[in-house]
Amino acid sequence: MHDIRAIRENPEAFDAAMARRGLSGVSAEVLGIDEARRASIAAAEAAQAARNAASKEVGAAKARGDEAEFERLRALLAEKKDEIARLEEAAKAEDARLTDLLLGLPNLPFHDVPDGDDEDDNVELRRWGTPRAFDFTPKEHFEIAGAAAGLDFETAAKLSGSRFVVMRGAIARLHRALAQFMLDTHVTENGLTETITPVLVRDEAMYGTNQLPKFAEDSYRTTNGWWLIPTSEVTLTNTVAGDILDAGALPIRLCAHTQCFRSEAGSAGKDTSGMLRQHQFEKVEMVSITRPEDSGAEHERMTRLAEDILERLGLPYRTVVLCTGDLGFGARRTHDIEVWLPGQNTYREISSVSVCGDFQARRMTARFRPEDGAKPEFVHTLNGSGLAVGRCLIAVLENGQQADGSVDLPEVLGPWLGGKTRLTAEGVLE
Repeated sequence: MHDIRAIRENPEAFDAAMARRGLSGVSAEVLGIDEARRASIAAAEAAQAARNAASKEVGAAKARGDEAEFERLRALLAEKKDEIARLEEAAKAEDARLTDLLLGLPNLPFHDVPDGDDEDDNVELRRWGTPRAFDFTPKEHFEIAGAAAGLDFETAAKLSGSRFVVMRGAIARLHRALAQFMLDTHVTENGLTETITPVLVRDEAMYGTNQLPKFAEDSYRTTNGWWLIPTSEVTLTNTVAGDILDAGALPIRLCAHTQCFRSEAGSAGKDTSGMLRQHQFEKVEMVSITRPEDSGAEHERMTRLAEDILERLGLPYRTVVLCTGDLGFGARRTHDIEVWLPGQNTYREISSVSVCGDFQARRMTARFRPEDGAKPEFVHTLNGSGLAVGRCLIAVLENGQQADGSVDLPEVLGPWLGGKTRLTAEGVLE
């Protein structure tokens, strides 16, 4: 959500930032509605003042027997009452129009975000690890014998349709081990607070983290009005909705391992094989709530936490900063971390870490009170995957695959796999 006062004070800067998002002349429409709203409010207040003055005079006119003046004032009172109701309704309608417009406008990119049209214009920041040189043609995860034994897409399709998977045996355990490894690392070493949240939320929560109204078709809604969360960013961030926090409580650093649900609207024909793009998947999500002056450093910190998980797993990756044309709706800056998938011979996104500034906080009315007792200010919010569990499983399988269909697993997972470090071609841990 944008600050209407900031748009009034500097519409040129607002338009310049929106132009980088591919939108032109936005401030004129915003300020036109705002002016009409404010005019209706001012007229309603003037009419109310006139009605109040007439109310004081009508009794006096009656007392002195001036029937003509009494009737005139009584008619004026009725007229002003109707006028006030009409003007208040007009202001209410303009306010709704303004809110709807502002809710549909994306966040303003930071000045250092590169300009560009799409993912081809993203800028690489760094790489870690060297992709393994195979002496055979590496397969995609669902083609590896040891993995295929535990990935059942046919049964999932029978149960739920396309873009679902049933995992069994060693694969299911490996998937669970990855999630536990991520969660335990973030909690015990990185200082994040483990949180268990609902996966069903109300409209307000989805509005708060900008899934609504623009992206309603990307999520699932139940018949009684709840939404299935597309990520626990929704629930973790909204834990501070409506709050005025003590400055000393910041930063708040949370993480959660949850099921996530996405309709994948608009992705028809993309990644239809395997489990790269699913309607139901799991993520370990990180969320931070900070003071405005600390959010930049927190963004770098969260990016490093996600990168560190990949480094411990020995998975090559690269980190890019998204250009304006690829930047998410609610983000001011985003770092995408892309893991190397030898089966596809390319890097694929496994985490997006975004700083949103006060964009979500304004939608949620989430504020903090500075130590000096000044008026409350909006917090800054950040979110990022730490990591997407299913995609991490894919990367572990593809990077560790052997010519015989077995998979060498990262040693760091040993404590969560009972010391086992290999998946046989028959799909058994040993």
